[in-house]
Amino acid sequence: MPIVIGAEEIRERDLDAQALRVFLKALEILGGPRKLIELRNLTWVTSLMEAAYAVVLAEEAFKTEDDIAAFLGLTRQTVRNILRADPELVMMKLEGELQEKSPKAHTAGGLAKLAYREIKEGREALLLFTSLIEEGAKILGVGWPAEVLARIKGLHFPVSGPEVARRLQGLRVGEHDLGEIAATQETYTHPRELLHHLAQALKA
Repeated sequence: MPIVIGAEEIRERDLDAQALRVFLKALEILGGPRKLIELRNLTWVTSLMEAAYAVVLAEEAFKTEDDIAAFLGLTRQTVRNILRADPELVMMKLEGELQEKSPKAHTAGGLAKLAYREIKEGREALLLFTSLIEEGAKILGVGWPAEVLARIKGLHFPVSGPEVARRLQGLRVGEHDLGEIAATQETYTHPRELLHHLAQALKA
């Protein structure tokens, strides 16, 4: 019996793919995954992924700030800062802010908005280059937030660690199984807490 995929699921997968494209383009603007490795600043990964989703959900799905905040587990003000960021201003300040432990919402938002604009205006990397970036992201362990967010879609927070672990079972970053890591915490109040917990464990 054929598997029927509904229009809504196709739409969600398309948004996930677009968010990943924006995320990868933002990484490219930063100088690639290796730049973050060199700066020992992988905390940027989570913020960039959240900003990429926020921009795509706003521009492509026409979601409200409240909808985006609920989906990403952010405050409405954080989402507003992301969506109102000035890309040009961010690029002027970027070099100094790369040294910060975690980017401000408007910095990540500005990068995501710039990346989204570049893609929309046809200045996305060539397919081969994009695939190389994606593969590099997997090897360096910086592409996992997108997959985590995709897998936990539909969960209602707060949610138990074991429930999250079931969704993430088999998802690996290097030698680490993200499902096993997720199971070490009893509950998660929102997706950002989950991503932070996973990122801290991967850095340890």
